[in-house]
Amino acid sequence: MTSVEYSVEVDASPEDVWAVTSDPRGLPAWERLIESVAAPAGGLGPGVRFTVTMSFAGVRATVPCVVREWEPPWRSVVGLHGLLVATVATSVASLPFDRSVLRHEVQYVFKGPLGSFAAASLRAIGGAEYALRRGTEAQLRAIAANRRPTKEPRRRSSTD
Repeated sequence: MTSVEYSVEVDASPEDVWAVTSDPRGLPAWERLIESVAAPAGGLGPGVRFTVTMSFAGVRATVPCVVREWEPPWRSVVGLHGLLVATVATSVASLPFDRSVLRHEVQYVFKGPLGSFAAASLRAIGGAEYALRRGTEAQLRAIAANRRPTKEPRRRSSTD
């Protein structure tokens, strides 16, 4: 299995980071090889299954996923099976001043002839490290867009 990891500091609380990164419906916006996600309306939790449809140069494959660990807002582990056998671990750690560290760790292997084609497609776009970094940066943009506004202190004027 191949392993890749990417961590980044985020100017948002763990809850704000989790609200974005724990929703698999965002995957198509974060990774261009992911075409769609069929996730349950009730959200994710331990044992919940969902599917991801990937597209590699016009070849589509559906990858079944299962949530192995679910500890909001700190950690999730999702297993993928089929063409892509992988474990995706996401963790969020709290930092001072309403900041967080977001970390993704992915262990993966592509299986079979279609898997070889998918692996070549991944290499063609820059490799797994590049894809993970680009996807995490897309998540950061979504976190910034969805972040709860912070309360500004009330400023008193000289006429108050």
